[in-house]
Amino acid sequence: MKSLFSKITVLGVVGLMLLGGASCSHILDEQPRSSYDPTFFKTERGVEGGITSMYAHLRYIYGQAYYYNACLTGTDEATYGQSADGNFKDADLSGVGSLTSTSSRSDVIWGTAFANINTANGVIENGAEVGVSEQLISEARFFRAFDYFLLVQTFGGVPLDLGAGELAFNINPSRVSVRNTVPEVYTKAVFPDLLMAIENLPTNPRLTGGVTKTVARLYLAKAYLTYGWWLKNPNGIPTYPEVARTDPDGHDAAWYFQKAYDLAVEAIDNPGPFGLEDSFFKVNWGPNDRNKEILLYADHTQEDEYYNGGSLTYGSGGAPDNFAGWMMNWNYTDHWAKVDGKNVNPIIRVAEQSYGRPWTRMAPPHGVFTYTFADKTNDSRYDGTFTTVYRGNWSTNNQTWPSVVNANGMSVVEKEPLLTFLPEENPAIQYPNGAGDNNVGAGTLPGRADYVLAPSAISRRVYPGLWKLGTYRTDNGTGAGQPNAGSTRPYNIAKFSELYLVAAEAAVQGATVKAGKSARELVNVLRARAGKWTFSNALNADYVADNSAAMTAATPQVIDINYILDERSREYFGEGYRWYDLVRTQKWNEYADTYVICGNDRGDRNAVTYKRTIEKYHYLRPIPQGQLDGMEMTKEEKEAYQNPGYK
Repeated sequence: MKSLFSKITVLGVVGLMLLGGASCSHILDEQPRSSYDPTFFKTERGVEGGITSMYAHLRYIYGQAYYYNACLTGTDEATYGQSADGNFKDADLSGVGSLTSTSSRSDVIWGTAFANINTANGVIENGAEVGVSEQLISEARFFRAFDYFLLVQTFGGVPLDLGAGELAFNINPSRVSVRNTVPEVYTKAVFPDLLMAIENLPTNPRLTGGVTKTVARLYLAKAYLTYGWWLKNPNGIPTYPEVARTDPDGHDAAWYFQKAYDLAVEAIDNPGPFGLEDSFFKVNWGPNDRNKEILLYADHTQEDEYYNGGSLTYGSGGAPDNFAGWMMNWNYTDHWAKVDGKNVNPIIRVAEQSYGRPWTRMAPPHGVFTYTFADKTNDSRYDGTFTTVYRGNWSTNNQTWPSVVNANGMSVVEKEPLLTFLPEENPAIQYPNGAGDNNVGAGTLPGRADYVLAPSAISRRVYPGLWKLGTYRTDNGTGAGQPNAGSTRPYNIAKFSELYLVAAEAAVQGATVKAGKSARELVNVLRARAGKWTFSNALNADYVADNSAAMTAATPQVIDINYILDERSREYFGEGYRWYDLVRTQKWNEYADTYVICGNDRGDRNAVTYKRTIEKYHYLRPIPQGQLDGMEMTKEEKEAYQNPGYK
């Protein structure tokens, strides 16, 4: 099957100035445009070019590290790291910054999503007229719904009229705007487009990475589920624009939970070419990218810089580079060992999945290791999420040392462990004062040549790296490769596994279930898979074990929404799901009000409990200040446009 890359050519304009003047550059030619030639979508080539651009626009959101930060920092999965700047501290809500319409990085999706929505409007309006099939047009319908769903979850109600009427293609920048309500966005845009996409999209993708019935079913099930929670509103979270929590079509929350369950189960039962990988490790293993479990991704390639959408040799620190994986990656190259009595750095930054570029902007708090991933023996997801063992690789830096002297004065040869994050506490660890001989504050255990850190010593500076998003390239040769370039891996957006958890969540919310697909049975499909090991990152070797029986037996007989959220974090830790999960279920305060972590300095093992101030208005992000500044409206009208709490 051909890849989408084979169809991407220089197609002309795919973004335009929208609303407040936000502009979107074409992902390939990267020439900012402020308007369309009205005839652009009057040709078959123009319409097809617009559809191709919709896949490209994903790169400006997914893998963009500042949007990634907004999805995780401030939740139970992440706090700010030792090298964090204001973007990360502001999102933490722990008193070290302030989340405002200027500091919030909600602008990442606002401009990009609306530009793409307008492209979709143009495709949908003109596609049939120029002879493009409804199957192809439904790809545009999917992406329009995709972006509106993302926007309504983030900001509440957003405008359906971009200047030329509701869901109409606009060719002239508009300086005024009116926000629709949450029910209007769902019932006029998200639901209808996804229903048509399900009806018309193919079961098998027309090109590798193309959207299908399965991904459309997943997103409609997620939208039904999210809207059901919005209608239910268990904790009285305010909405904006203010509107009664009633459905224009007269349905209640239970109806939508049932629809979410039915649709997710339908997708599970009719998977097409998709399905679950044999082990959790294989889902996120670099050589197995674009596997059958991945329903949608923002694509990149190491084969060609033009088609990658960014440099292959350096990282720009901005979209369309995929650089999210740098953020929760500590500076492992700080580790010291000795050669001939002198300090050396035996762990080199390389373009390999366990290493990559460190930025230390985000850090996982202690609860990730003591609660979320409490079972590190049976459950392979801890090992398949983090790099916990750092090994010598000095030959990639042309060093020819036969060995280095490490913990307890013992010698370590290349590829043997130098530093290990232990899965559990060990009172026998002897820690140094401060950074110690190893320069990172790690301790020693008798008879071990590797330095060690227990979970209680994890800090904003030193922590297990996020393996699943790590760099993977095959052009390294025998050297370090290009560890500072943006990742050339696809950024995974949607996975087949989520269908099981969406259906389970809907079941927990009261949906009538089918035989064999209760909430517990659905969750246990993924837990059974999590018990099957095929490789151990910690051992850096094949490791075959089947702990499925133990995993499924440990599942409570009756599970609740908290258990679903815990499973979601184990499956998707660090992938950008968490803020949306906690906001949807209105559990953000419960899960993230406090967290524990050690400090910024090497050897800081003082675990401190931090308190976050998460107000109800934080459940919506602020409208970007740039949007407000660009609108020709009165001060009062702009204030009314902004979400409460950010005015």
